[in-house]
Amino acid sequence: MKLPLLLVFLWTLTTFSLQTDSPGQCVCEFRNSEQMFPHDKLRTAENEASDCNSRVSPWKTTELQGLMLGLDRRLVQLQEDVSVLEKEDDGDLYGVLSLNVIHNEMTEIRLLLDKLNTTTEEQHKQTAATTHRMEQVRAEMEQLETFDTQQVVKRQEANQRLRRDLDKCRNGLHAGPPPTEPPNGSCPYGEFLNISEPRVYTAGEYPGSYKYGAWGRDPKPEPGKESWHWLVLMTSSNRYSNYVRQYHSLSSLIVGQSVPGNVLISSSNPTTNTIQGPNVVLYGGSLYYNCYNQHAVCRFNLTSKTVTNVDLPQGTRYNSKGTSATWMSATRTPTWTWPQTSRASGWSTPPPRTLVIWFVKVEEGEPPKLNQTWHTSVFKQGVTNTFMACGVLYATRYVSKTRGDLLLV
Repeated sequence: MKLPLLLVFLWTLTTFSLQTDSPGQCVCEFRNSEQMFPHDKLRTAENEASDCNSRVSPWKTTELQGLMLGLDRRLVQLQEDVSVLEKEDDGDLYGVLSLNVIHNEMTEIRLLLDKLNTTTEEQHKQTAATTHRMEQVRAEMEQLETFDTQQVVKRQEANQRLRRDLDKCRNGLHAGPPPTEPPNGSCPYGEFLNISEPRVYTAGEYPGSYKYGAWGRDPKPEPGKESWHWLVLMTSSNRYSNYVRQYHSLSSLIVGQSVPGNVLISSSNPTTNTIQGPNVVLYGGSLYYNCYNQHAVCRFNLTSKTVTNVDLPQGTRYNSKGTSATWMSATRTPTWTWPQTSRASGWSTPPPRTLVIWFVKVEEGEPPKLNQTWHTSVFKQGVTNTFMACGVLYATRYVSKTRGDLLLV
């Protein structure tokens, strides 16, 4: 009964073992019929895919969109400037200066077109090169799949598809309305895509005379003044002013041809109800600014030459850090102001100087008044300036002499 078992055992040894000369020892030789997995090729394919992902990024598309948007805006502005020149050309110095401005604008448009063409050509070349490299990576991955003799990868892919299908079925059974997020802002233009370099470089009407001030255009102009621009210069101690200067167009502002000229708030500077600080704004034919030595917003009507004001809450700072503690902005809706305040909860002494946004309600024939208040956690001294666009507050932050950041508050 034991003989067949012994014969089978001896046969097994002779088939899979190699008997050595040393008694009691044997060496088994194992031959693997499978090929060795090429890990180096897999790492190369991973590096290629990672490099392709870094080359193709969303910001490159955003850069191209920003260039297109900038070109569109420049062409519209050029058309407006040419139209203004045709209407206001006096055949003298003003016409020559306006032509020079238009020539500079056309030069900038040509440079922008060159940059746009270069960027488009580079992206086309990069797209072709990336497509070729991805095809190579795909072929390499298909070759690597041949080493998966146990079909582990295929089973994992099948399991992932089943999980996705199962999740879709579960979500379909308990489907609800998709979550909605309120849009940022109150106008259809969306968020900022790109900020270009300055469009015009000029020394201004008074080169080297005044370091600080503000300029702009009324977002709700009076009839016939749609193209008018305004300028306020800090003419006393680099922080006070008592007049607003008006211009018929942007071109006249650039070349320094002020018509109809200055509108005086007071003959003295500074004095009660004059301008303190460069943060001013024109809205609806009235200038809004920080009243001299008051925590209040003054409204100066350029037509009636009258001043009305609205007091800001106690604790509002108005004369610190170069009298730039109160910022104001105006959009197509009424005026906003966001001074720094020392009133906040949950902080130790001294309290932080955070931004508080107030909505100044403006009605025809009525004095301005505060309507709504928003408290923010933005540290006032951490930002360099702010502005409001489409109901969204943006803040700028210093990074270096040649770079700054734009923050959405």
